[in-house]
Amino acid sequence: MVGEANVLLIMTNLLTCQSLAKAYGARVLFQHIDLVVNSGDRVGLIGPNGSGKTTLLRIICGLEEADGGQVLRQKHVRLSYLSQSDMFKDESTASENLMDALNTSHLSEIERYNRIHTLLSLAEFDDSSVPVKVLSGGWRKRLSICRSLLVSPDILVMDEPTNHLDIEGILWLEKLLNGGLVQGPSAFLVVSHDRRFLENCTNRTVELSAVYPDGLLQVDGCYSQFLEQREVFVSRQLEEEERLSNKVRRETEWLRRGPKARATKARYRIDEAYKLQDELSQVKMRNRASSSVQIDFEATGRRTKKLLEACGIRKSFGERLLFANLDIRLSPGSRIGLLGRNGCGKSTLMQILAASAGSSGPAVDAGSLRLAEHVKIVSFDQRREKINPAQTLRRALAPDGDAVVYQGRSLHVVSWAKKFLFRADQLETPVSQLSGGEQARILIAGLMRQPADILLLDEPTNDLDIPSLDVLEESLQEFPGALVLVTHDRFLLDRVCDQVLGFDGKGGVTWYADYEQWLAHMGELEKKSVQAQKMERLESEKVDSARNKAGRLSYLDQREYDQMEEQIAAAESLQEDLQRSMELPETIADPARLAECWQELEAVGQKIEALYTRWDELEGKKKA
Repeated sequence: MVGEANVLLIMTNLLTCQSLAKAYGARVLFQHIDLVVNSGDRVGLIGPNGSGKTTLLRIICGLEEADGGQVLRQKHVRLSYLSQSDMFKDESTASENLMDALNTSHLSEIERYNRIHTLLSLAEFDDSSVPVKVLSGGWRKRLSICRSLLVSPDILVMDEPTNHLDIEGILWLEKLLNGGLVQGPSAFLVVSHDRRFLENCTNRTVELSAVYPDGLLQVDGCYSQFLEQREVFVSRQLEEEERLSNKVRRETEWLRRGPKARATKARYRIDEAYKLQDELSQVKMRNRASSSVQIDFEATGRRTKKLLEACGIRKSFGERLLFANLDIRLSPGSRIGLLGRNGCGKSTLMQILAASAGSSGPAVDAGSLRLAEHVKIVSFDQRREKINPAQTLRRALAPDGDAVVYQGRSLHVVSWAKKFLFRADQLETPVSQLSGGEQARILIAGLMRQPADILLLDEPTNDLDIPSLDVLEESLQEFPGALVLVTHDRFLLDRVCDQVLGFDGKGGVTWYADYEQWLAHMGELEKKSVQAQKMERLESEKVDSARNKAGRLSYLDQREYDQMEEQIAAAESLQEDLQRSMELPETIADPARLAECWQELEAVGQKIEALYTRWDELEGKKKA
């Protein structure tokens, strides 16, 4: 029995990282990293910006070399990597891009076709024949996820998979990873800053950080359980620093009294005193490594109760209506979140609100928008066009010299940079060489220099690490002015916003208490739409049937005509059963069964087409 248990343990161990280390010049990202991925593991990898999360994923996938250590994989284990960037042939269609990804596989043509279109169906692509260049960022991300699943990986490695997905897209991904759509990978390893996503999808959390003696902390359980364990660890490490500090103080006083080094006991104590000092220094460095960004938005101090009021505003592009009859009132303390699918009009509304203060932007088609006198609006644009990539970090942080004015006092650019975790030796670095998270912190620094009555934040969380998100949330909660927020971070919405404005994508807008209420309402609307389409089709069929029965046919033709609807309904029911069967995990995993289902589906489709053709013939006879 013991031998069998050992064999089982070895079989479930899919991947092992042993003492991995990586540095770029003098900058050490990580060292002595040990990580094991077993079958059934759903690992969330987190850590501050620059801690080496993406580099670790690339080393695990064999895309980058480690400076030390090794990665061991079980034989025949398939691994797939979903990177942050979505690289496609833009002129090709979604299905053509996926077919290109399977060119080197040993699957037959029909197996490739079935696998591709099954995944595209699961990803809810309405039309896979359009060029990729016309897809939004969210649909490109869904296509990337489909591509990563093509090889049926045992381990799926994902780097920020929720980037560019709207809330419905994130919920779809959660359902996919939790096995609600298709049989997924045996294990996955994901880097994400989306805390609700981590809470819903992972069963182990690993944080890379210099705070920990081993360079990382691993906790079995969901993200909230990790937070509890981390708090305990950090608290104990602070207590350890205090204990060591007291002990070092006593030993330092003893050393100052000048003990005689001739005594063996004295020499031993002197050596131990110096070791204690080294140990205290290391613990202090780890505790100081947990520093976070200092974010504090400055308000103007205005006491006006009504900052902005929009009445019955409407906006459309061509024939596409974004919203209509929309009323908004912003007062100090207002906290509004905007929700809706990508492209529904959230960013357009933000631009309209910003333009009300005199900045360039779209105007409303109808309705009125009034702003209180001298109201200051500060906005964060998710497109980040305000950052000049050729600028140095120094000039981006302090455009007018070597100092900035913040909350009425002058701060040197070095001190200002430290507030956002930038080092003094980074100040001459071009912005283009900084990470996405570092560029986001530059924009937030720019917002903090501007006193505001209204903050308009469009996706401010993109690329921010979790510690920065925590500080951002606290700062937004303390901001006394009005806030309008567009974000796909559900955790941030829950903590900051007291009401949300939901866009249905068809021109309708409704106020909700929170995103859960919006999501439930959207689900009800979707069900009603499907039911209405079914009823419309049934009514149409009844009208056609009654009209057709009014004509004259021979006895045999009339008998065939009367049975036609029943035959078509039976064939269409069989077609639906076959389509569902093709989506079952056991069918997808069995190429022979998948091919058989596909052939049956083709035959049923031809039969349905023939029945409809014959129905048209009989109707023609009736009308003759």
